[in-house]
Amino acid sequence: MSAFKSLFKQTFIYGLATVLPRMLSFLLVPLYTSEAVLANPAEYGKVSVIFSYFVLFNVVLAYGMETAFFRFFNKEEDKEKVIGTSTISLLVSSLVFFSIALFYKDQISHYIDIDVKYIQLVIWILLLDALVIIPFAWLRANEKPMHYAIIKILNICINIGLNLFFLLALKNLAETGSFFEALYRPHFEINYIFIANLVASAFTLVLMLWFYTKLKYRFDKHLWKQMMRYAMPVLVAGIAFSINETFDRILLKELLPEDVAENDIGMYSACYKLALFMTLFATAYRLGIEPYFFSHAKTENPQKNYANILEFFVAFGSIILLSVVVFADLLKPFIIRSEAYWEAMWIVPIILLANFCLGIYHNLSVWYKITDRTKFGAYISVIGAIVTLVINFIFIKTYSYKASAIATLVAYASMMVLSYYFGRKYYPIPYNLKKIGLYLSVSVGLSALSFYQYRENYVIGIAMLIVFLVLVIMLEKNQLKQILKR
Repeated sequence: MSAFKSLFKQTFIYGLATVLPRMLSFLLVPLYTSEAVLANPAEYGKVSVIFSYFVLFNVVLAYGMETAFFRFFNKEEDKEKVIGTSTISLLVSSLVFFSIALFYKDQISHYIDIDVKYIQLVIWILLLDALVIIPFAWLRANEKPMHYAIIKILNICINIGLNLFFLLALKNLAETGSFFEALYRPHFEINYIFIANLVASAFTLVLMLWFYTKLKYRFDKHLWKQMMRYAMPVLVAGIAFSINETFDRILLKELLPEDVAENDIGMYSACYKLALFMTLFATAYRLGIEPYFFSHAKTENPQKNYANILEFFVAFGSIILLSVVVFADLLKPFIIRSEAYWEAMWIVPIILLANFCLGIYHNLSVWYKITDRTKFGAYISVIGAIVTLVINFIFIKTYSYKASAIATLVAYASMMVLSYYFGRKYYPIPYNLKKIGLYLSVSVGLSALSFYQYRENYVIGIAMLIVFLVLVIMLEKNQLKQILKR
């Protein structure tokens, strides 16, 4: 139980570091979708497409080195060598990327059809974010979640503060004819969004500079080759994941008529944000679990602990799924301010369930990470990416963002099933499939009834939620008693 106590403590703090900043950043969605900023969904669509490229290039610039760092940090006796090798590798690759991208910024702008003024800001942000990958990984590996959490929260507070200043306050301040008049530019909202991001990323790097001053710059070529062999499948999996996560916005832009593409992307992206509650839960859980998986791989009977972890994840995830679906229409006016975006609310249960499947997949992925079979992670993610691309290419022109939502669900569900299938062969874990299947089927069934049959009927919706909560408490009461006693 002490192992679980440590896990829940770290998951709570990492959750705070992830959930609180993203909940704070949730303020940006009503800000961006308000009448005063980006009332037209097409404008928000432009921002969403740029952030889609952000996700892709963040993965490329990390190239699996973070996961490789965790693996070799726990595996090698000489940890300083692991830290130095991984840091120097990312430092050099990031600077090379920065130089090439800045030199060819006009060509990049033309190729992906994004204004060059946005491209320059994006290149700088990508560089700054890449330089803190290993410092943050070091904090997680050394179980310093509070330090990690404080820096993450400061980053998002600065980002949100600057967004509020640039998008709401600056125009009024500029009218006074003071210093602020020189800062203000009309119709500059998208630039301001990325400038705020840039300043926050720069501040984060400044806070992490201590890591670089204390680093022993030792580079081991042999170790680097081992780490790269481990990291390359993770990179492939990461690229495939980014395709599953955000490439649908890019495909919507390319496959739909120009006059409707950015408008549909804006509506889709805004309503997609309502699935954030599930994403936050799954991300916080993953951040706490990943170091736990590696550090407890050699303990006695780790498979039993891994099985219990997934059971808890599915139980809590099912509650979140049903709760958000029941109250989705109450939440939407607070998060998505303009009614022009609400047309895409149909996708909310689909995206929630898709992210739930992704969270289960991350829990199931323990088998290939601790057995050094990361190539299977790449295979599974590539299959998910192919599913995403095929469904989008075939159905986007007919069903627009509805096809993208369904593609995301089918892709993540396929990855979840494949990971379980291969894990059972290479690293059997005694998952309680009956209980997990019961939670999933009941929560999904009640969610579908609540949203598509009894939408905004809160008497029935809350009754469904209470019934499900009673079911979970009855089945988990013994485990809950043990945790509360501890």
